[in-house]
Amino acid sequence: MPDVNSPYKPGTPCWVDLMVPDQQAALDFYRDLFGWQGEVGAPETGGYAVCTLNGKPVAGIATAISTDGGPTPPTVWTTYLAASDAETSEKTIADNGGTVVMPGVDVLTLGRMSLAADPTGAMFGLWQARDFPGAQVVNEPGAFIWSELNTSDPDAASGFYSNVLGITRAPMEGEDGYSALEVDERTVAGMQGLDKMPPGTPSHWLTYFAVDDTDSSIEALIRAGGNVLRPPFDMTAGRMAVVQDPQGGKFAIINPSLIESS
Repeated sequence: MPDVNSPYKPGTPCWVDLMVPDQQAALDFYRDLFGWQGEVGAPETGGYAVCTLNGKPVAGIATAISTDGGPTPPTVWTTYLAASDAETSEKTIADNGGTVVMPGVDVLTLGRMSLAADPTGAMFGLWQARDFPGAQVVNEPGAFIWSELNTSDPDAASGFYSNVLGITRAPMEGEDGYSALEVDERTVAGMQGLDKMPPGTPSHWLTYFAVDDTDSSIEALIRAGGNVLRPPFDMTAGRMAVVQDPQGGKFAIINPSLIESS
């Protein structure tokens, strides 16, 4: 069911956003690629843009700003995991070898967010929902469909997310070396090691968006200045590719065949 009408359970990916140097250029690119609507937000939210698909929130895009005169943060898509109490989760993160990169802040009455890194270095966000639960449309063309943790140490990462958010690990049927990440015995994300990736690839969460046609989406992405990191290929869940937007934001697209709806 593409529309989400109930709160996300703790540990479930509930939102994705992009930090990028040129916010308007990113808004234009993803509008043309996925059909999103969005505009620079209000000053009290730092101009954060909530992009919509068919009138419902689907993802965020914001301007990456350097802090304390340091370098501008990299262009990156961030996966946010639902948390019942972000402050408590932050303490658990530190107790389990992770790092709180940005302590929790209240976002008006919408919720509370923080950013962290797991013990293998993969960055992720926490979202404690209040008025805003997260993405309200998923698993349909143009929307977020999957989050995948690519990590240098699956065992360490598994123990971390289990202790912090109650996420459990199970073998993914038919996928050697690939694990399902589950909340209450329901698959919500995937995890794999870095052995099949180029040397030096850091641990990271990868965001997947659904498309009607992977190959035609790749053609549109290239015309708009994007870059293909892994050309379209067929796998168990559908036909996918790994790409970058014109500013370097890495994500995957997939025309799904077997991924179940949320």
